Amino acid sequence: MNVLCRLALVVLLAGISRHAAADTPELIDSLKQGGFVLIFRHTATDDSQKDVYPFKFDDMSAQRQLSDKGRDMARQIGAAIKALAIPIGDVYSSRLNRAIEAGKLISGREVKPVGALTDSSNASASGMANPTGANAKAGQAVRQLVDAPPKAGNNNFLITHKTNIADAFGKEAGDVQEGEAFVYKASGSGPATFAGRIKIADWAAKTGK
Repeated sequence: MNVLCRLALVVLLAGISRHAAADTPELIDSLKQGGFVLIFRHTATDDSQKDVYPFKFDDMSAQRQLSDKGRDMARQIGAAIKALAIPIGDVYSSRLNRAIEAGKLISGREVKPVGALTDSSNASASGMANPTGANAKAGQAVRQLVDAPPKAGNNNFLITHKTNIADAFGKEAGDVQEGEAFVYKASGSGPATFAGRIKIADWAAKTGK
C-alpha cells in the first residue's frame, strides 16, 4: 500500500507541475526577458515524399522535405517572434533538411545541425507515427541541450522531430503538433524546468495576425 501511495503522489505532483505552467500569453511575454529553451517539432512536410535514404544528408531527393504549408507555418512563427522582439541565442536543429529549413525560417538565421536532434526513429514510419519515448540515449542527449542555459538575455531554439521529443520528455509528449514548441526555463544549477507549450495558433493570437 505504501508503494501505491508513493506512486500516486508522484503522478499527482507531476500533474500539478504541468498545470502550474504559465498561461500561454504570459509565457510568450516572458520570452522577451530571455532565459528559456524552446524545442520545436518541425513544421508540416510533403507526405508524397518518402525518406528513402534520409541520412544521406546532402541528398535532398532521399529525404522528406517541408511542404509549402510547412514553410508558411514556419514563416508565421518567425514573423511573430520578430514582431514580439523575442531575443534568440543559439539555434540548433536536426541534421535532416526539413528541420534545418524550419529552423532557418523560424529564427531568421543559420542553424547548427547536431546529431542529438536528428530523427531517433531512423525515419521509420511506424516509429514516427507511434513514438513511445523508448530511446533513452537519444532522450538524454536532447535533455542535455535543453538543460544548457542560453546566454544572458537570450533564448535558445532547438528544432527536432516528434520521436526525439517523446524520447526526452516521455510518451505523453508524443502528441506534440507540427510547429509546436515545448518551453523550458533554464537553470544555472540544475535541469531546466517545464514552463509550457506554445502552438502555432498561440503565436498568431498573441500578435493578432
